[in-house]
Amino acid sequence: MRGPLPLLGPAFVAAIAYVDPGNFATNITAGSTYGYLLVWVVVVSNLMAMLIQYLSAKSGVATGASLPELCRTHFPRPVVRGLWLQAEVVVMATDLAEVLGGALALYLLFGLPLLAGGVITALVAMALLVLQGRGHRPFEAAITGLLAVILVGFLYSLVAGGVDPQGIASGTIPRFEGADSLLLATGMLGATVMPHAIYLHGALTQDRYRRDTEDTRRALLRSQRVDVVSAMTIAGVVNLAMLVIAARVLSGAEQPVDTIEGAHAGLDTALGSTAALLFAIALLASGFAASSVGTFAGQVVMQGFIRRRIPLLARRLVTIAPAVIVLAIGFEPTRALVLSQVVLSFGIPFALVPLVLLTRRRDVMGGLVNRQVTTITAALVAGIIIVMNVVLIWLTLTG
Repeated sequence: MRGPLPLLGPAFVAAIAYVDPGNFATNITAGSTYGYLLVWVVVVSNLMAMLIQYLSAKSGVATGASLPELCRTHFPRPVVRGLWLQAEVVVMATDLAEVLGGALALYLLFGLPLLAGGVITALVAMALLVLQGRGHRPFEAAITGLLAVILVGFLYSLVAGGVDPQGIASGTIPRFEGADSLLLATGMLGATVMPHAIYLHGALTQDRYRRDTEDTRRALLRSQRVDVVSAMTIAGVVNLAMLVIAARVLSGAEQPVDTIEGAHAGLDTALGSTAALLFAIALLASGFAASSVGTFAGQVVMQGFIRRRIPLLARRLVTIAPAVIVLAIGFEPTRALVLSQVVLSFGIPFALVPLVLLTRRRDVMGGLVNRQVTTITAALVAGIIIVMNVVLIWLTLTG
């Protein structure tokens, strides 16, 4: 191995899940409604994502297995079945967000009906997955290219709209303003720390790297650390840009901008047609790329937990069903996106807790077992997420 660059790629595929259409919905709603209040949620979520994706990649490097495969090997069968069922719900919630985002983008760009846009998004995602059959690099290159499109779109609006350093700094102080801000923060967390990306990352390191000696595994792990930090930093910049742009140019109105269509119109008014066009193109790239990655994760989940594979078309038809229903009944798409991210947030502990438990075991990880401080930090992250979800449930039931 001659340096880390030839080994980069898996984290960039996982990173697309961190800038999916659900992020558009939650970050724009947060910025337009609360200004810079929830900047700290983006920052903290991204730091959590770096640690979690690193552990997922590390488990794959150490064992040559995905997290679902490790769960099947080391946990009792009833636990594995339960983890599989909730993971399938997570995959469907993920697909709901991606397909809705692609449909909205096609509506904004071409005026296509949402239902037709959703079907097109699903078909394009399947076409992208065909690249996976030609090897890892073509698929990774396509996804990384779409990630670059998203980044450029938001950097343009960020530069055009200007930056308020004092406002951003004030938003780094952790706080909430009522139950609605907590609901939104939980949705932002679910949109940033994605359960299906935790399941997927270890699988992305399989069958592509030599790991036959301890030195080789350690060198590979160093390259994966660079991969994760680079990809998650880009995802974090995109997420922060979404919120900052919304806080800068979409907040302060009598009615907060809480829909993607409203954000598109607001950008057109405030920054011009180019910003609005790039926003819609970024949303389309996000929907296409994230939907293909989500379907890939669904395959990894089923194969890993229960050793079953179903044809790609059949899986696509099952996971797309909730999105088609939402589009067919006319449910407000952005609201559905935000709620899907809350569902994903509830699914995080079921991926994260097994990951922490397994990566702390020397009999599983060998010489790449977690240091104690890593395990403690990861356990703290899992605890914070679980507490936020419990509080959210309590506020929802008593509110």
